[in-house]
Amino acid sequence: QVQLVESGGGLVQAGGSLRLSCAASGRSFSRYAMGWFRQAPGKERESVAGISWSGGSTSYRDSVKGRFTISRDNAKNTVYLQMNSLKPEDTAVYYCNGLSSHIATMALPGFSDWGQGTQVTVSS
Repeated sequence: QVQLVESGGGLVQAGGSLRLSCAASGRSFSRYAMGWFRQAPGKERESVAGISWSGGSTSYRDSVKGRFTISRDNAKNTVYLQMNSLKPEDTAVYYCNGLSSHIATMALPGFSDWGQGTQVTVSS
């Protein structure tokens, strides 16, 4: 398994911005599609955004389209999630993981265990 560490979360007011980072240690993930997921209290984990191995194709859940942007830098073994115009309903713990290329919105089994994630809290 590759080990992933999420960072960049914090407390922000509605309308603010944050940029999350997902850094991998060990083997490079440059050949894998990657995704961001989130889990709010009392709710199941849900997919947020995905990006192909080359970065040429991205996808987003409807509620974040136009506000969030996923990107990657394979040379740095890092995936990013730029979050703008944040809303209170975006409050959750955000995780990254490999993304299945065959099943939409599904984490790639065996790629990495779910890590600690990074907390995003949007007030107001």
